[in-house]
Amino acid sequence: MAEAQNSPTSGVAAAGGPLPVGSTTAGSIAVAAESTVATRMSAPPSFDVASFPVPHGREEEWRFTPLERLRGLHDGTAVATAGVKIAVEAPEGVRVEAVGRDDARLGRAGKPVDRVAAQAYSAFEQASVVTVPKETVLTEPIRIAVHGDGGTAYSHQVIELGAFAEAVVVIDHTGDAVLAANVEYVLGDGAKLTVVSVQDWDDRAVHVAQHNALVGRDASFKSVVVTFGGDLVRLHPRVAYAGTGGEAELFGLYFTDAGQHQEHRLLVDHNVPHCKSNVVYKGALQGDDAHAVWIGDVLIEARAEGTDTYEMNRNLVLTDGARVDSVPNLEIETGEIVGAGHASATGRFDDEQLFYLMARGIAEQDARRLVVRGFFAELVQQIGVPDIEERLIAKIEEELEASVA
Repeated sequence: MAEAQNSPTSGVAAAGGPLPVGSTTAGSIAVAAESTVATRMSAPPSFDVASFPVPHGREEEWRFTPLERLRGLHDGTAVATAGVKIAVEAPEGVRVEAVGRDDARLGRAGKPVDRVAAQAYSAFEQASVVTVPKETVLTEPIRIAVHGDGGTAYSHQVIELGAFAEAVVVIDHTGDAVLAANVEYVLGDGAKLTVVSVQDWDDRAVHVAQHNALVGRDASFKSVVVTFGGDLVRLHPRVAYAGTGGEAELFGLYFTDAGQHQEHRLLVDHNVPHCKSNVVYKGALQGDDAHAVWIGDVLIEARAEGTDTYEMNRNLVLTDGARVDSVPNLEIETGEIVGAGHASATGRFDDEQLFYLMARGIAEQDARRLVVRGFFAELVQQIGVPDIEERLIAKIEEELEASVA
């Protein structure tokens, strides 16, 4: 598996231009590395849809997305209908509220940065605010079930933790829907939040969402994004810091099947000193026209001295006909950092691993399954919710069965 990486540790640098991030095989793998952090948005963040022109696919942030498959989410023609239900199951002591657009807690973690996110903000009927009071330590996860019955919906969710609170949140997307959403995570000082977002949609679903996290002083945020289903899934996780000592871990696992488009675009904005971030996303692809896109932007602002950050994306291509675009970007505006780096790798099975396993009497198909399980193992272990882990392992097995059928 070919890999490219760049790990500057001092000096003012902007590392995000063309990088040789993998190999290219005609008809099966394509890898791009042309974006820069400087072009991470076409307009300043805004709640107003009119602030963003209708995209045409030539814009940097839309150039990988097949706009014709967004079902009108990008140009305002998608009309909200019944058929998408959101249910929150929370332990005792957690406050769940339905609020209007004028609630001051909405938008604290960040404004929309593209037209779909702005459309989602302007079109939802009521937002959901889930609050974990300060110093509350939950022993059971908060579960948010988003299920579609063929409808079109716009939604906004806020998960807020008070100072020194600890919680795990599972957001589970199932069924068939056309959904544009904004999700905010607001962490008070010293709080610890783990979020597991599962995209297990039916084959026709379209899901576009912006996730904003604001990490308080000495707070810890861990995000695990798992994407399997859907015709088109486009997620935009973003992290900023509200105080020194904050830590963010962003993990992602995706399995892209024939005809699916799965796109994950990340931004970690180190905007205050002495914070950490670590990004690890892994994907497997199989089937004709399977297309995975990963954009990883890390910005270290001039005032963010003492930053320690690293991001990595790896992709395993199982069959011909699949395409990967992997673009890691790192922009550094101060030389006073602890460390910064990025890596990207795309390739097929490691023949040496297969040979090692087959030489010990393991059949080829079983050896391939073992390699894929091992590829994803470290990310599955990050989830920390046993029933979700078991379900995802079963889902991986199901996908692998399909690949050898």
